[in-house]
Parts: sequence; C-alpha cells; structure tokens
Amino acid sequence: MKILVVDDSALMRHVLVTILNEAGVESVVQATDGYEAVQKVEEEAPDLVLMDWVMPNMTGIDAVEKIRASGNNVPIIMCTTEGEQNRIVDAIKAGANNFVVKPFDPKVIMEKVKETLAKVSL
Repeated sequence: MKILVVDDSALMRHVLVTILNEAGVESVVQATDGYEAVQKVEEEAPDLVLMDWVMPNMTGIDAVEKIRASGNNVPIIMCTTEGEQNRIVDAIKAGANNFVVKPFDPKVIMEKVKETLAKVSL
C-alpha cells in the first residue's frame, strides 16, 4: 500500500509518516501543498491520500476538487483543525471520503485509514 501525506508542516508530515510506518505502511510519499499533491496523485498513484486543509499555494479542498475533476477516485482523508469542523461538509461535497480532526491520536489516524479503505473497496 502507498499513502500520500500532504501537509505544509514538515513536523506534521514526519508525525504522520512515523504513525503510518509503525502501522506497517511501507510506502509513504509526501507533498508540501495542494499543487504538489495533485501532481503526486497522478505520478505516484497512491492507494490513499491524507490531505491537510490549510496550505499555501493551493488549499487541500482545492486539491481535492482538482483530483476529482481529473476523474481520479483515490480515497482522500481531510485533516482539519478544530476551527474548521464546520467546513467538513464542504470537504465531503468536494470529494473527500473522510476526515480527521487535528490534533489526533495515532490510533484515530489508523482507524480512519482502515474505515476509508473498507468503504471504498465495497
């Protein structure tokens, strides 16, 4: 399995990569903004994307919209902060499959990954 982690924070990417690696995910690709995320989805064909919402250059929701507009149905989990919970509905409408609220527990991330993959494989 290959997971794309998209976040402008190097620390947050490191945390997510560590969580995923410790859970047995061997292939993790990283992107620092929405533009790079759209490019990496096309080039790397990940099985899942963990997408930050607030990033420079292109927001996470704009990247989700671009990915969906290209016809790509890769499962996407939006990672948002507490203040953005009211926008979760917008993220789902844009094409996100699930969401997780920051700060999060490592167990929550892995539960969301498993839940999202189970939903899309039905």
